[in-house]
Amino acid sequence: MAHPFSLTLLNANWPEEPFPPVELAWDEPNGLLAVGGDLSLPRLINAYKSGIFPWFGPREPIYWWSPDPRAVLFPHKVRITRSMRKSMRNKGYRISFDTAFAAVVDACAAPRSYTSGTWITHEMHTAYCRLHAADLAHSVEVWNQQGELVGGLYGVATGGIFSGESMFSREPDTSKIALTALAYHMQLWGFALIDCQIENPHLLSMGAENIPRKEYLTLLKANRHVAPPRYWRTDESADLSHWEPHPAQ
Repeated sequence: MAHPFSLTLLNANWPEEPFPPVELAWDEPNGLLAVGGDLSLPRLINAYKSGIFPWFGPREPIYWWSPDPRAVLFPHKVRITRSMRKSMRNKGYRISFDTAFAAVVDACAAPRSYTSGTWITHEMHTAYCRLHAADLAHSVEVWNQQGELVGGLYGVATGGIFSGESMFSREPDTSKIALTALAYHMQLWGFALIDCQIENPHLLSMGAENIPRKEYLTLLKANRHVAPPRYWRTDESADLSHWEPHPAQ
């Protein structure tokens, strides 16, 4: 579709190159802002601080996005169904943070039942592992009683905003349990919201909602300097089956 603005081509040899204003992002496809560049640490940090994220497929150039509206999940609005509470209570799942980051990314990149493709290329995998090594990208893991990794998610923390990148489940409800655990800790640690980027039925069923990009950017700026928790790497023993989300006091 024709668009009044040309698409900005980023320079791969200038990792600290500023992004164009997000107001120049295309309406169709929604949020497409720039193309090219690289997935270096400086560029990714700059992107997330600006409300921008990369998303592209194999053999495609790097596309950068800032959609309007933005799908987000406020931690106190996470929806916990009765079946989820039953799974958390009866199946003996263990939840951990940052103990198997690369394995979570691998699982998220694996083929799904509805598609054989993946947008998590080797290049993306390497880039987010670099972010994790810099203590900027984090994972949530769900383990069954046999010690097998059966669910999880990963994303990037920018101050008091956590941008979720992908999630997976190998047993029923385990990706939802990972998201519930994340919401619990986001509220505990004073995070404002979980950035879901683009809506899908799975996230909407968990309580995600769309807000205007301008509102999202205001929240991003206001929470940019929220101090991170002293450490992410932890095994979580709290019984989340009884947690009732509520607005922070």
